[in-house]
Amino acid sequence: MTNEDWLACAIDAFLAHCRVEKGLSPRSVASYRSDLNDLQAYFHRSGSPATPPAAAALEGYLSACRQTGLAPRSIARRTASVRNLFRFLLREGRIDHDPASLLRAPRQWQNLPKYLTGGQIEDLLEAPPKDKPTGLRDRAMLELLYACGLRVSELTGLPLSAVNAQLGFVRVSGKGGKQRMVPIGQRALEAISGYLNGARPQLLKGRHSAALFVTARGGPLTRQAFWKQLNLYGLQAGIRQNLTPHVLRHSFATHLLEGGADLRSVQSMLGHADISTTQIYTHVVRARLRSVVDQHHPRAADR
Repeated sequence: MTNEDWLACAIDAFLAHCRVEKGLSPRSVASYRSDLNDLQAYFHRSGSPATPPAAAALEGYLSACRQTGLAPRSIARRTASVRNLFRFLLREGRIDHDPASLLRAPRQWQNLPKYLTGGQIEDLLEAPPKDKPTGLRDRAMLELLYACGLRVSELTGLPLSAVNAQLGFVRVSGKGGKQRMVPIGQRALEAISGYLNGARPQLLKGRHSAALFVTARGGPLTRQAFWKQLNLYGLQAGIRQNLTPHVLRHSFATHLLEGGADLRSVQSMLGHADISTTQIYTHVVRARLRSVVDQHHPRAADR
């Protein structure tokens, strides 16, 4: 087996591990494949590396990425992909040392998440028409998205059995197939009940579907279709910023912390594996407090 064949087999084994054992989504696996295929193409152009590649060869690859003008975020993602590949190979006993262990991702400017105010949320939730089955469906989806801080893929992938109205919880299957239980507020439960008791049967017209949120054709609503509807409702509500489902997730987390929720509880509800991911929202709250003081305190301008 040539060195190039060895790397190709190693990448295939890692991707199979991500897909089967870790249960990553097809999009996540495709991202890993794209990054690692780029690594393989680099070594093909520059000559086959040793097996496994030396740390200097991997540094050379990242240096080449920087020279092509890739953004720091893209280089950071490729660094993570390479590190995960060789960490897997070491764990499987395919290599006796990890040449990627010292690779460091570039520092990135951390953009604060965009979120909506309470008034904007209310206007958005009132936007879907109440006299149409699709409007009642969309209202239920928006209420659930904001009430639970779900990812759009989690929302559109919910089965009919996911919502337990009696206990007030929704069972969510997150990244890597990890399950979590998230509490639902009363207003979201009422919106879901209205959809289930009237709109959903009208959309299905006697057909069967295991999906919670369905289209007039009887199939599950896609995340792309929901994203499109969300933008339309945002415009109707007078929200001119680029409105995405993740903005509602950010709003959920920010409003909880503003209301006094503890960081660990928010982490659990969002399904973050690492609390450092959740901590970005504390920066949002601090920035908002700073803005409130600057705007309203009579002596703020003296500082």
